[in-house]
Amino acid sequence: MPDDAVDATVRELLLVMPRLVGRAKRLTPPESLRGFDLAPRHLTLLSLLALDGPQTVSLLAERLGVAPTTVSLLVGDLARKGVLVRRADGADRRRRIVEIAPNSRAAISEWLSPGARAWRVALGPLSPAERRVLVDTLLRYEAALPVS
Repeated sequence: MPDDAVDATVRELLLVMPRLVGRAKRLTPPESLRGFDLAPRHLTLLSLLALDGPQTVSLLAERLGVAPTTVSLLVGDLARKGVLVRRADGADRRRRIVEIAPNSRAAISEWLSPGARAWRVALGPLSPAERRVLVDTLLRYEAALPVS
């Protein structure tokens, strides 16, 4: 049996989501990063490193929900461009730690800031429980979408 209230919300979300994605895509990287042909997959990886600091490829892969080889390819690409650096882990010399190159930190922060500010405005009035419901809902939506 159709739920008119849910259908009305679905309609509203179907209209707002393309606008939201379109605006997010128009957040152009700072001048120093523009020549690197960065895509949304790079932004997600860079966001994790900017927000949580240096990490191993394995941890990045787990947090991104992709194979370690995929992360290794992304990291290799960004390292060749000078955006990321890889270094040996001081505790285990066999492990490699990935971090944002010092000369790219400010530009990446500048690129991420508008999105972070917008989320703070949107989430500020919500209670912690309401914020959790929103995040959980977006994760369920993502999981329900077919992978092409």
